[in-house]
Amino acid sequence: MSQAAEIVLKIEGMSCGHCKMSVEKALQAIPGVVSASVDLEKKEALVTGTAARDALVKAVEDVGFDVV
Repeated sequence: MSQAAEIVLKIEGMSCGHCKMSVEKALQAIPGVVSASVDLEKKEALVTGTAARDALVKAVEDVGFDVV
């Protein structure tokens, strides 16, 4: 099994608590994600786990935000 890693995603378009929760929920639904937390001020998500970065980016884009 691969080692859990921390991945930081820069996300554009989030402006409120609802945006933050939508992104966190989408990321946490990805198999292999141990935790996901979004910092609205920094416009980034910190994800811990073994999920592929591509899957995380797709999850964020699927809820309407851009990963930069």
